[in-house]
Amino acid sequence: MKLDYKYNNLYELLEKNSLQAPKKIVIYSESGKLTNIELQNKVDRLARFLENSGIKFGDKVAIVMSNSHEFVISLFAICKIGAIAVPINNFLKSEELEYIIKDCQAKLLVASNSFKSELKTVLQNTTVSKIIWTQHKDELDEFNFCFDEILSTIVVHEHISHSPALNDTAIIIYTSGTTGNPKGAMLSYKNIFSNSIAGGDRFKLTSKDRFVVYLPMFHSFTLSVMVIAPIYFNASIVSIKSIFPFSNVLKQVLFKRVTIFLGAPQIYNALNKAKIPWYFMWFNNIRLFVSGSAPLSEQVLIDFNKKFKRSVMIEGYGLSECSPAVSSNLFDKRKTLSVGVPFKSFQVKIVDDELLEVPKGDVGEIIVYGDCVMQGYYNNPTATDNTIINGWLKTGDLGYVDDDGFIYIVDRKKDLIISKGINVYPREIEELIIKIDGIDAVAVVGIKDETKDERIVAFVELEKEKKHKISEHSIKEDIKPHLANFKMPKHIYFIEELPKNAASKVLKRKLKENIKMYIDDEK
Repeated sequence: MKLDYKYNNLYELLEKNSLQAPKKIVIYSESGKLTNIELQNKVDRLARFLENSGIKFGDKVAIVMSNSHEFVISLFAICKIGAIAVPINNFLKSEELEYIIKDCQAKLLVASNSFKSELKTVLQNTTVSKIIWTQHKDELDEFNFCFDEILSTIVVHEHISHSPALNDTAIIIYTSGTTGNPKGAMLSYKNIFSNSIAGGDRFKLTSKDRFVVYLPMFHSFTLSVMVIAPIYFNASIVSIKSIFPFSNVLKQVLFKRVTIFLGAPQIYNALNKAKIPWYFMWFNNIRLFVSGSAPLSEQVLIDFNKKFKRSVMIEGYGLSECSPAVSSNLFDKRKTLSVGVPFKSFQVKIVDDELLEVPKGDVGEIIVYGDCVMQGYYNNPTATDNTIINGWLKTGDLGYVDDDGFIYIVDRKKDLIISKGINVYPREIEELIIKIDGIDAVAVVGIKDETKDERIVAFVELEKEKKHKISEHSIKEDIKPHLANFKMPKHIYFIEELPKNAASKVLKRKLKENIKMYIDDEK
């Protein structure tokens, strides 16, 4: 089934909204409100400045910013002139930021002042020749500019660049780098719009919806599903700078009458355990909770459904290379531990190592086909060729499909443990451990020994009040009746906080790298 694309690029979408509903508030933020026509006017002014600064069609412009209306303005302004936006993880340190900026060959950077210390050598060490700061910077010169001053001084007139087409690259999203250096996934306007259209169809989105955006906008999940999709349907965004304090997120959800709430499993687990005021539970307008970016455990889902009975929780699945959403459960049919069925027009297969489809119910690698599949990795044809085969994208995720076509994620292919020659899926063990009262988070990894066999190790994060009540022995006793002996963890290490990336995915690579430290601590 083919999707119907009404727009060639993001700016055409903005023009339509401004024409049809100029006074509709599209963004609520700490800085105030923005209507469609105000957003377009600011986008026009920044786009003109970018052209005056020598940014041409196909040039890359990097974004290192907190959640804000300036982020959205920057994204649309960059895309208006046919340049390519590169939103970068603002949790990264100087060397990591500079690696990405150099890799994508960005010519200009838009940045929040709060990241000034990490960006202090960007002009010297990268291809960036100018920086636009979102707040007033002490030293403004021919290399450093102020966002607000640009918008107040630029005189807008017709730009000379040709408008981007549907298949042109719009955004480069750098993967989270759970293994090695991050790679830049090139997403076209068609890629992005495919997610908006298919997601809108699945989630029944309308212009009356309001999305709360507290997860970082640089992440593909937030950017596509919570920023671009709402604007596509002329809905509204409630932009929150930070997830902390979370009480502020709940306050804005209540006062701004948010209807769509997107989160990661870690957040839903915290909501389950939090004492939420009765008036929030009674008066909130949330009709849909969406969980993504990491697997949602069965126990967290059960507890959440008991607590939030007036709303629907839908778990979805995606990855940056697929723009990013691939599948989700349905409003009228949801299956526990399943990530649902593919979105409209997308195809999913489960295959073996030879890319041959396996029977239903058998575990294999998930591959995806459709307009969501990225154009490739920027400046990395080898990685692209290894990932996209005849249009099918190899996800690196292991899963299976049931008789109804519902997809189940078993684990990451690279996280598979082979113990005594038998495949062990860490998630199966994690699902059992997380059910134990007092355990906040868990990660199971395989550590190779001198025989190249893998021993199973679990890292456990405890709730503060239960730290002295749970032991390695008690955990093993709890899970022993439910696991074959070869699946039992050899060691369980207690850790203050599991290392995670910006999408709340546990960095198992770091746990493996630092295993000696944990062993020494136990001694």
